[in-house]
Amino acid sequence: MIDWLQPDHQDPAVTLSDDRKLPVAIRRHARATRLTMRLAPDGSELRITMPRWGRTRDALLFAERRRDWIEKQLAGIPRALAIEPGAHLPYRGNRIRVEWHERLPRKPKLADAMLHLGGPQDTLENRIRRWLEGEALDHMAQDLAFYCDRGGQPLPQLRLSRARRRWGSCTGERDSGRCIRINWRLIMAPDHVRRSVVAHEVAHLTHFDHSPAFHALLGELYEGDITLADRWLKQQGRTLYAAFG
Repeated sequence: MIDWLQPDHQDPAVTLSDDRKLPVAIRRHARATRLTMRLAPDGSELRITMPRWGRTRDALLFAERRRDWIEKQLAGIPRALAIEPGAHLPYRGNRIRVEWHERLPRKPKLADAMLHLGGPQDTLENRIRRWLEGEALDHMAQDLAFYCDRGGQPLPQLRLSRARRRWGSCTGERDSGRCIRINWRLIMAPDHVRRSVVAHEVAHLTHFDHSPAFHALLGELYEGDITLADRWLKQQGRTLYAAFG
């Protein structure tokens, strides 16, 4: 059971060296045995997990003592990318240029590394995001069919995720219909990275854990180097949050 309440502090935050206050979200978890800390992908808050019996003031002191680490992590967050004419968006590991002309069709069309579209400029961001989500669904559906066929698994339901913490998840019981969710932002990552996440979740259809058997199956399913894909996500995954908030 998880408890997000902070009974002994209102709006907990840590003060940075430039006097900015960074909000702190404290998660109390029944299985936690120590304090752990990480930054939200967009740098909007600091997230601390602690045992259920822990005190909020201890979590804040824990954060204060690690202020240098927090500020270093904040400095590494990529600057927000404005979605506007002329912007270069990440797409499948490359960059595509937004080419907007008012008289072009509203629906985006990709050609020669440029995304052509028209329509109202104030709806540009939403329409490009919907286009990317459509691309994500198409490519991930192909990935899912490939790995399920390779693993001898029936095709589960596929849904896009907008999670801020996870790249993929597998839910549902074997006999009651399973669902795989993949973060739509992975359409902006290189193909081998996106495919590694889909393969990871397909392996969970057989092994709902991270046991040696799971990793052995993942190695059989995924055609690339899973270590390289994981390293890209660890080092570059945060960049996928630079656009679209």
